[in-house]
Amino acid sequence: MIKSAEFVMSNSEVAKCPKNNLPEYAFIGRSNVGKSSLINMLTNHKNLAKTSGRPGKTQLINHFLINKNWFLVDLPGYGYARVSKSSKKQFQRFIPDYFQERQQLVLAFVLVDIRHEAQKIDLEFMEYMGENGIPFSIIFTKADKLKPKAIERNVAAYLQELLKTWEETPQYFVTSSSSAIGRDEVLNEIERTNRQMNALKEQS
Repeated sequence: MIKSAEFVMSNSEVAKCPKNNLPEYAFIGRSNVGKSSLINMLTNHKNLAKTSGRPGKTQLINHFLINKNWFLVDLPGYGYARVSKSSKKQFQRFIPDYFQERQQLVLAFVLVDIRHEAQKIDLEFMEYMGENGIPFSIIFTKADKLKPKAIERNVAAYLQELLKTWEETPQYFVTSSSSAIGRDEVLNEIERTNRQMNALKEQS
């Protein structure tokens, strides 16, 4: 469970990210996937991450310290954002920089809108993650917009699409920011991973 969540810093350079070795869990997805709302739901803070009716609000690497022992990292969305071309190029560029250079990254959560069929941009991004050996799980967002049968059907179709290029599908979670569906499952996975890492440290 999350007992404390505090904003630490925003920046556009990976070299300026926090210097300590606390584990990091990064959240990323298309610009209108509901990432800020999901982060606020997970942390139980209404305004921790900035939400906006305008997609593409997050344009920096944002670090939030959770329970004083791990970081939740809010990354800019890939794809649509109403910003100038030079600005867009800049914040799109440090996404791969972050994933390839940040040693503290433990797991990334790639957010996907459960209402839509698999989008090329998401599939290409997951392919990039796989090719670069970056561990990730999928978070399906906006589950409250569909009935249970439709959720099952859409998830199954999505996984089937992934199996066209993947040997096995990544771990996934079904969530809703408005009704807190999936909150415990995502946080439990983070806690479980942190425990595993601590156990490995003690053995070494």
